[in-house]
Amino acid sequence: MYPDLSYLFHDLFGTQPDNGLSIFKTFGLMLVLAILAGSQLLYLELKRKAQEGLFQAEKVKEIVGKGPTTSDLLGNALFGFVFGAKLFYVFKHFDEFKANAAGVIFSMKGSFVGGLLLAVAYTAYRYWTGKKEQLPKPKTVVKEVYPHDLIGEITIIAAVSGIVGAKIFDMVEHLDAFFADPLGVFFSGSGLAIYGGLIGGFLGVGWFLRKHNIPLIPVLDAAAPALMIAYGIGRIGCQLSGDGDWGIVASAMPENWFLPDWMWSFTYPHNVAQDGVLIEGCTYHYCHVLPQGVYPTPFYETVLALLIGGFLWAMRKRLHIPGMLFFLYLTLNGIERFLIERIRVNPHYDVLGFSLSQAQIIAISLFTIGFIGMAYLYRRKGRT
Repeated sequence: MYPDLSYLFHDLFGTQPDNGLSIFKTFGLMLVLAILAGSQLLYLELKRKAQEGLFQAEKVKEIVGKGPTTSDLLGNALFGFVFGAKLFYVFKHFDEFKANAAGVIFSMKGSFVGGLLLAVAYTAYRYWTGKKEQLPKPKTVVKEVYPHDLIGEITIIAAVSGIVGAKIFDMVEHLDAFFADPLGVFFSGSGLAIYGGLIGGFLGVGWFLRKHNIPLIPVLDAAAPALMIAYGIGRIGCQLSGDGDWGIVASAMPENWFLPDWMWSFTYPHNVAQDGVLIEGCTYHYCHVLPQGVYPTPFYETVLALLIGGFLWAMRKRLHIPGMLFFLYLTLNGIERFLIERIRVNPHYDVLGFSLSQAQIIAISLFTIGFIGMAYLYRRKGRT
């Protein structure tokens, strides 16, 4: 397993694990790649829909050449102080940062001198560039802004609200750990529930779209393939890092199994969750391996999610009923997750006599909403 890049470089080039590269966590890197890939696919779809006339441009007034403002300078000073305080602290306490990067970043620890230096530098730079661009007489220009022009803001809002939602759902599922250390659990780099991320991201982006008077349904259709493909890429991070999102103990491998053995059963050595037993003779930071092989469910989900995402991408120009593609996404997503949860390790609850995980309960809800939504849209289309 590769909990961070130092373990990957150890296998590739023989370098020592737990070196400076350990600050680059595998799961975090794949999460970033998933967000970037989803953002690019969403941009392409929003742009295509704008060219088809499904979106109206928002008229935005912008004052050009007004020079640096007090709010600009204060914002740069604040950013510079926070960034400088953390940066200088990390340089002086790199071993602490290497062991728990998220804990250091989200703590109150920092260098006051470093923060002050970068605050002055950022403010001075903003003042200089603002004066350089300042016109003798500022002018007002009107720009036409389409949804794909706002992809940067949409991506940031989706990422932040999605991560917050994912953390909240994970904490609800592991209340004992949360009550034992609320701040530590919330600001840790682990523990992200995908459905919490979807719900949180949906609420955050929905608010942003309403603020800019952007119709929701075409955006949901555009987002459907992007969400599924991004999910598949994110699950690569779960598999590579061994974040505990694996399956139950695997049954005996069938005699006719022709794929690599690890695709049926895997023990996740050096997993980032540090679950299992100690690896004999291991002196690294991550030295645990599962005592029994389990189903590599993150790998299964990567394959299924990319297949579903590819199918949705292929269908995006063939389904002409607004909302149909998004409801199809909900249906397929619900089926995929419900089936995977049957062989995944997760807390289960008694629901009307059935033992279901939190994810299965939500998966059933998504499937039901998706199926009813598709049926409703199809019947309504038939009556018109």
